[in-house]
Amino acid sequence: MAKAKRDFEGQRDGEKLLFIFRRHVIAMRKGFWLLFAPVALTSIPVFIWPTVLEVYWIPVGGFVLGLMLFLYHYLLWYYTIYIVTDQRLRQVTQKGFFGKDVVELGLSKIQSISYNIPGFSGEVLGFGTIVVQTYVGDLIISKVEHPQEIYNKLQDAVAAVEGTQDIDE
Repeated sequence: MAKAKRDFEGQRDGEKLLFIFRRHVIAMRKGFWLLFAPVALTSIPVFIWPTVLEVYWIPVGGFVLGLMLFLYHYLLWYYTIYIVTDQRLRQVTQKGFFGKDVVELGLSKIQSISYNIPGFSGEVLGFGTIVVQTYVGDLIISKVEHPQEIYNKLQDAVAAVEGTQDIDE
């Protein structure tokens, strides 16, 4: 018997993928600073000794160091995703190069969902925080891109699950 095509690792039989989202690129601001800082700091000797040609290699080394630090933060951001299916919300958080945390929340367990846009910067750049409340605690997803759209999609997914439960009971 042929296996069903899976949209993501850990998908159950008959489970339908609704959408996937990740945090806003603003969540990588530490990575951007770690790219910029070594380049800026290693450029200082060039201004002190502009006639010494060997000094010009120092900013190149600073750029390579900054790029490695940035790529580390980029990988953490890129591989941290939120998967919403017709049954659950799954948070996959990348921890270092090899570690991974997975948190699952059944859509039927969700009591309420809210979102917050943190003032001017959040409004202009399009990011905010989504809070998913359950009986056992809250799942806080900070720096989400387009939180109002994600909020509406999550509300629709939870309403669809609640609608099917009302019919079955």
